[in-house]
Amino acid sequence: MMKARARSFARIGAMIFKEVRQAVRDPGTMAMMLAMPIMQLLLFGFAINTDPRHLPLAIEANDNSAYSRSITAALTNTSYFEVVQVVTRPGEGEQLVASGKVQFLVTIPPDFERDLVRGAHPQLLVTADATDPSATGPALNAISQAVMSAVGRDLIGPLAGRGQGPPPVDVVVHRSYNPEGITSHATVPGLLAVILMMTMVMQTAMSVTREVESGTMENLLATPLRPVEVMIGKIVPNLVIGVVQTTVVLAFAAFVFRVPFFGPVWLMATATLLFIAVNLAIGFTFSTFAGNQIQAMQMSFFYMMPNILLSGFAFPFRGMPGWAQTLAYCLPSTHFIKLVRGIMLKGWDLSLALQPMSVLFAMLLGAAFVAVRRYQDTIA
Repeated sequence: MMKARARSFARIGAMIFKEVRQAVRDPGTMAMMLAMPIMQLLLFGFAINTDPRHLPLAIEANDNSAYSRSITAALTNTSYFEVVQVVTRPGEGEQLVASGKVQFLVTIPPDFERDLVRGAHPQLLVTADATDPSATGPALNAISQAVMSAVGRDLIGPLAGRGQGPPPVDVVVHRSYNPEGITSHATVPGLLAVILMMTMVMQTAMSVTREVESGTMENLLATPLRPVEVMIGKIVPNLVIGVVQTTVVLAFAAFVFRVPFFGPVWLMATATLLFIAVNLAIGFTFSTFAGNQIQAMQMSFFYMMPNILLSGFAFPFRGMPGWAQTLAYCLPSTHFIKLVRGIMLKGWDLSLALQPMSVLFAMLLGAAFVAVRRYQDTIA
């Protein structure tokens, strides 16, 4: 009886040793065991910040007075903002907000000093880009505090009484593009990028790898099909899937969540097809590196995690440190989410959408080149 148990334990030990050795030799398993938790720790520990600071802010100074300069200095000194530009022409600040170059615009009206000295309680207009409500809330309170602090320091001597009682300046906040701060108006357009990325990359990577595992790829190679033709044949069905998913998401956005759509439909369609093509090319590239479907799935997960966390979908983009933003600019989802929110919520035209679309097109060319070269080397 004891010998039988000993032999059983020996067999179990041998099986455990075999599994451990196999796992150690498998790069995908080691990556999931070590690289995945390290990536999550770095991203959540250093890159993710729900209280964004150093947000880009522009000031439209229509009153060149000491009070205006004090307000500008106060906003510059607070950690919440980075004053990137001071404009003087009407409409220039609104254009910066519309293009996404700044998150906030503070407009100092003409005769601000005169009205303040007279006790007329002049208004100070704060325009916030509310396409991502989570990035604007705490910062708006910081603007009011900085303005009141700057004005209070300057109201001295005979004007000290102006600082007593009601606030000497009326700070008026205008949340552009999402005035009610509805979260779904920011989340649903971003969700389109996440759904397309997950489906296109994983579906393409696994479908091609499946052909190799099952041996049917050899049959394809025996046909007159060229590598590019095989790629197109594998990609087009998934492209149709992406179009269907886009239609479903936009239909729900319009009729269920009541997300506004101000931009041209053709521009939205072009940007979406470009994003789908980029992810299909990336998925095909992954398939040329993966030895089996499990590895293809693991590579897809590694690609999707930073796209979800750093693109601005789940957390405020401008709340991340500079190195994380630089990394995010290398991800297609960052540019597509900017495009979708800009077209749907801001009514972007081609001139505003051209820059992120150019980046996506460059990514498409790079991913397609690598995919074709890798596929040719694989079948050679």
